[in-house]
Amino acid sequence: MLIAFAADDSNATTEAVLAELAAQGHEVLRITEPAWPDLGAGVGRAVAEGRAALGVVMCWTGTGTAIAANKVPGALAAVAWDPWVARGARLWNDANVLAMSLKRLAPDVAVEVLRAFLEVPAPDPDEAESIALLKGLDAGR
Repeated sequence: MLIAFAADDSNATTEAVLAELAAQGHEVLRITEPAWPDLGAGVGRAVAEGRAALGVVMCWTGTGTAIAANKVPGALAAVAWDPWVARGARLWNDANVLAMSLKRLAPDVAVEVLRAFLEVPAPDPDEAESIALLKGLDAGR
């Protein structure tokens, strides 16, 4: 699977996430921009346009890149700090971009969060109506 990835800094956490993507056999589309808003939006566009199946963004808190990705119609970015939140974001919200803190997550935790996000094959069918409503909010932009 092709995963769009961007981070506004590099450290042991970002390297662990990239290593895990490679270990799982994913191709990585690296988005490189000078500013974190452009990084988040770039990943959001790659996913929304179908150039990548899913996206991962990382910044100091994960929040800024998530907000930027969510400005792109069709991108649904969720900030996750533990596996349960990441899994729920995919399962109940059909999130297609995972946002994580590269400063507050230890490398092993970030890898667990990533695995949980990627392991969900499809959203929960019981949430289809709510997910459709969520995606319909893009029409108001």
